[in-house]
Amino acid sequence: MKSNQLRDKFLEFFKKKGHVIFPSDNLKPDDESVLFTSAGMNQFKPYFLGEKKDIVRAASCQKCLRTGDLDNVGRTAYHHTFFEMLGNFSFGGYFKKEAIEFAWDFVTGELNIKEKDLWVSVYEKDTQAFEIWKDYAGLPAEKIIKLGEKSNFWPANAPSNGPDGPCGPCSEIFFDQGANSGCGLKSCNPDCGCGRFVEVWNLVFTQFNRKGKDNLLALPQKNIDTGMGLERMACVLQGKRTNFEIDILAPVVEEVRSIIKKSSSSGDSDKGLFYAIVDHARAATFAISDGIFPSNKEQGYVIRKIIKNALFKSGSLGNKEPFLYRLPEVFAELMKGQYPEISQKKNDISKIIMAEEKKYFSLLKDGKVYVDVIMGKLKKAGKIVLAADDVFYLYDTYGLPLGLIKELVRENGFSTDDSGFEILLKQQRERSRSSSMFDDNIFKTGGLSLKEKTKFSGYQKDSIKTDIVKIFVLGKEAKEISQGRQGLIVLSETPFYAAGGGQLADTGYIKTKGGEFKVEEVFKVADAFLHKGQVLKGKIGISKAQASIDKQRRMALARAHTATHLLQAALRTVLGGHVAQQGSLVDEDKFRFDFTHFQALTSQEIQKVQDLVNRYIIDACAVCKKNLSYEQAKKEGALAFFKDKYSSKVRVVSISDYSKELCAGTHLDNTSEAGMFVIESESSISSGVRRIEALVGYKAYSFLKSMQENELEIAATLKCNPADLNSALQKLIEETKSCKQDVSRLLVELAFFTAQKIIASNKKDINGVNFLAYIDNKKYSSLEGAFAVRALSDAVRKHLSSVFIFIVTKVEGKNKFFCSASNDIIAKGFGCKKFVFDFKEELFLKGGGKDSLVQGVIETEISGFSEKIEACFKQFTKK
Repeated sequence: MKSNQLRDKFLEFFKKKGHVIFPSDNLKPDDESVLFTSAGMNQFKPYFLGEKKDIVRAASCQKCLRTGDLDNVGRTAYHHTFFEMLGNFSFGGYFKKEAIEFAWDFVTGELNIKEKDLWVSVYEKDTQAFEIWKDYAGLPAEKIIKLGEKSNFWPANAPSNGPDGPCGPCSEIFFDQGANSGCGLKSCNPDCGCGRFVEVWNLVFTQFNRKGKDNLLALPQKNIDTGMGLERMACVLQGKRTNFEIDILAPVVEEVRSIIKKSSSSGDSDKGLFYAIVDHARAATFAISDGIFPSNKEQGYVIRKIIKNALFKSGSLGNKEPFLYRLPEVFAELMKGQYPEISQKKNDISKIIMAEEKKYFSLLKDGKVYVDVIMGKLKKAGKIVLAADDVFYLYDTYGLPLGLIKELVRENGFSTDDSGFEILLKQQRERSRSSSMFDDNIFKTGGLSLKEKTKFSGYQKDSIKTDIVKIFVLGKEAKEISQGRQGLIVLSETPFYAAGGGQLADTGYIKTKGGEFKVEEVFKVADAFLHKGQVLKGKIGISKAQASIDKQRRMALARAHTATHLLQAALRTVLGGHVAQQGSLVDEDKFRFDFTHFQALTSQEIQKVQDLVNRYIIDACAVCKKNLSYEQAKKEGALAFFKDKYSSKVRVVSISDYSKELCAGTHLDNTSEAGMFVIESESSISSGVRRIEALVGYKAYSFLKSMQENELEIAATLKCNPADLNSALQKLIEETKSCKQDVSRLLVELAFFTAQKIIASNKKDINGVNFLAYIDNKKYSSLEGAFAVRALSDAVRKHLSSVFIFIVTKVEGKNKFFCSASNDIIAKGFGCKKFVFDFKEELFLKGGGKDSLVQGVIETEISGFSEKIEACFKQFTKK
């Protein structure tokens, strides 16, 4: 039976049993307690908790991603990072009897697996499940194995060790591969870890609420949560020995073999590497399709690690170039029936993976150079262990997998400080976790608690009559705020938008009979809006009030916010559907927008995006807003910013057929109200995340006006018409280029004669090596400085075929150095790169290059520098 048939049969079987069939949820869950969707039950959490009650039976085939067993992938027959989980669920409906009967009927009836090949396990205290299996399935008692809470309770060991909360016993179905498999002992049963018995289905009976050790109270709503690994069951049905031989994975294994040029007859260790590569490539493909892009934080960090792990393993097979980017197309073809989005996005997915692969191999090259330098220092110091700091630097900065670092170090006869590295890695994870978390009720940390609810009417009104219900001054509740003092005001109803979703808050005024309060900031705590500001006149107390926003600011914010939606639509059109918002800051007629993309935008792409946004504005499309259930909004394809939390009811902002987003911000009614749009800058803020800063409305007009004025001024300076600027500038560039060539020629001629004098007065023999250090006291401009020093070095080399040169000069006020070495000196182990690295602290050097040439700056004064360089070189060449 093919995998697609198995999937379809399962869902159709449970549909006939009255289950509502749910599509797979995104791998990036709404639940912040987990990084990835790791089980079929994740999307049904509100039903398990009793928060939603519209259905009692459900079934799904869920995409899952788990990294706990990352190191086991490829080593065992069944471990994966990405896999599909078939599951049926009951929320206060049927319980053990029906769950067991459904499972047995499906396995023996629909899948036609013989009873003789099946065993089951139950929790040792669950006599009810034992009896159902014996009576309904007719299994003999010896094939129903009773196991303890470690194996057959969810969570494992929950009665003894916790955690408190919902839990329950479970029952597992095993397929027996036969006495010829595994350990061969007659006593072998599903509790044996030899591999003979394959667990294919786990039935969890959530019936208890744990409150302390071994204190299990009955839940008012008993639930069923089952999980069958699609790949494992397909492996059984197709008679294969590993999941990687089934119909949806074997072709990819062969494709990777073909790319890396390894035959299928290679050893078991090679097979394991191929399996792990295929698994990791599939995980990356599906994660990127679901909007999880490689990065240095949270989910993105894990996907980057998985890609690097695959490339590291491919290196063990002799691969030295990008290839994973070729696999999304294979996955798209194999899984197009169930997951058509992979086919739709395969080109974008490939580009993102290709960019990651290029980064990996670039960092790998630099990392190996760094390892060589560190190994040299260790040898000099007589040490045999690479310090934890250096291991972590290679792992974190260069992104080298730990296995590769250990391999490189071991090749040089050294070991690594593993325990120290683990401590540093744990500290980094804690920093990352704390930086990504926030307290959404942080107001309480000041000793204040708010139970008030503020009604927001700012979508419809800009000025309303309302009530002041609470006042705070200096962090304490107060009855009033006097003139000149600052404080916080809570209103029963407000037109003021509180800062959120990237948009800055409204400002304005709150007026009462007794005074006037200027609102400078607005923020939300729980369901209350707090208006921060200062009393301008009189005093403000608990009373009736008139609250009015600054309408001009509101309009400017709305222009910018609507423009972020137009920009995202344009980016997705020009660059691809992989573009997803990662953050924004919406200000008056200006904003920044962070989004996923794997490389810098070209000038042509920037222009296309800018043109498209302005086209949207000129087209004068209506900006529609409506409230929907979160589920309905997702079904309609509304984009959501995944770092935001959404309630069951959401606001959807739609523009024509090109933009639909979940958004609580304030917006225009028509795109034409944005006026015009200009991109100020495009840059990188982290790996895989780009930032655009843009202007709209009046600020966009001012920007273009300033550009036009600059253009007129430049044209006047060049004495040409603005329309002829390009040709005038090209002429100036050609003239400047000609002048530079003349200057360069003169510098070369001068350097040849200067070199003879320098050699005569500065060349020394140090430990059998020709050494020349020279301080050039001329002051150069940036245009001629680098060339002059290079010309001087080349001239010295023409007079001396074997020499190590270190020249210092001043370019535009900065002390620059130029270090070069001939090939014979490099062959002796005295390359420039190594010299600069070894003495960068003593000589205050900062630069880069290669063994034959390094240049950079000297971050100190250079008086007496020749002597310092000479002393260091003596130490450097000392045998």
